[in-house]
Amino acid sequence: MGGVLGLCSVASWIPCLCSSAACVVCRCCPNTGNSTVTRLVYAFLMLLGALLSCVMLTPGISDQLKKVPGFCEESFGSEILHRNGYVNCNMLVGYKAVYRVGFAMSVFFFLFSLLMFNVKTSRDPRAAIHNGFWFFKILIIVGIMVGAFYIPEGSFTRGWFGVGIGGACSFIVIQLVLLNDFAHSLNERWVQRMEEGNSKCWYAVLLSVTGFLYTVAAIGVVLFYVFYTKSDGCTENKFFISFNLILCVILSVISILPKIQDANPNSGLLQSSVITLYTVYLTWSAMSNEPDRSCNPSLLSIISSVSSPTHNPANGTMVPATVEPPKSLQWWDTQNIIGLVLFVFCLLYSSIRNSSHSQVNKLTLSGHDSVMLDDTTGSNVGLEDGEVRRVEDNEKDGVQYSYSFYHALLCFASLYVMMTLTNWYSPDADLKTITSKWPAVWVKMGSSWACLLLYLWTMIAPLILTNRDFS
Repeated sequence: MGGVLGLCSVASWIPCLCSSAACVVCRCCPNTGNSTVTRLVYAFLMLLGALLSCVMLTPGISDQLKKVPGFCEESFGSEILHRNGYVNCNMLVGYKAVYRVGFAMSVFFFLFSLLMFNVKTSRDPRAAIHNGFWFFKILIIVGIMVGAFYIPEGSFTRGWFGVGIGGACSFIVIQLVLLNDFAHSLNERWVQRMEEGNSKCWYAVLLSVTGFLYTVAAIGVVLFYVFYTKSDGCTENKFFISFNLILCVILSVISILPKIQDANPNSGLLQSSVITLYTVYLTWSAMSNEPDRSCNPSLLSIISSVSSPTHNPANGTMVPATVEPPKSLQWWDTQNIIGLVLFVFCLLYSSIRNSSHSQVNKLTLSGHDSVMLDDTTGSNVGLEDGEVRRVEDNEKDGVQYSYSFYHALLCFASLYVMMTLTNWYSPDADLKTITSKWPAVWVKMGSSWACLLLYLWTMIAPLILTNRDFS
């Protein structure tokens, strides 16, 4: 009897899964617009894909993946010779599986990005596909994913590695826009509260948060010089750290110049502190991919050298231990965990941010596409006292975000997760090993410079393009 009721319960959801996002959440939904709920559902699918990628790296799943032809050469046994030691075959097949999952997720969102191009209102027939038919969308994702595991190995892994680098680099730049928008909105809200009353309290909050972010960034730079540079080597790291530090200082000074403040009153050190800390993270992430292990210590070795110094008989002083443990191929390195946390934050923020003054909407929707709608448009239509609140279609007169760009963002996010979980490691020519290589380092550093240039442009654009409204 319980099984029959369970089947009936599932059957009752099937029409819901074929309908709109508003129907998916049913009575549990808040009083909000259909545009927000739809994005949250897509974000949830993206998070499920990221979680599945993490599962692919677990030992139990890796044992099963070794049974897939071509995933792990049996002639090499349980371990494959690596240039720095040995790579566990379980981890290698896990990395290849992550590539397949990333391929399925990114292809799905790429196809939808093409399908939703130039959708201007929810009256467009394609908007119904975007906002509904979730059951069939899940089937499409599962179908692509299953088919991806039957792709012959050949040059797929190497080719998809190149695609992944390009997509992940794009998401890093978009991530910068989202973080800058968050800092901009936070600064605007706090300044407004300062003007409304209790200015000393909110000024202290603004000053404390800004000072804290700058302090963390400064500590990070000092630690980089201590552990990622040597007096007689690591020239690239010295350049990366010093160059990015100088750029961050210059941009911080520019953000408080009188002309910049006049053109954009909301510009300030809070945004600059967020960008500075983000740049410090990207610098660390890039240096963590260097092939030279002497200039790229693992976090475990750093902790070991600090906690267990060795005695120097020459002068009787204590020096850090220099024994470097083998570099782990696990995805849960500290910089990767931070990267995934930033990914989740930016994904959710891009899904719930609706203000027509936000940089998110200015990025995802050009001015000629449609009229920007107010956040609450249509949210209270038809509601009476005591009536259950429903999600309303608030895009009948114009979309609140570009459907096509949002799917492109999720496509890049899928590739970013794929590269993060595989440590940006590159497969070799024979597809027998995966190693850190310099192209990944330069791509990350190039992304940090692109982010800094983009932030500079957001500050000086009002001075150059005087005929445009940047309020």
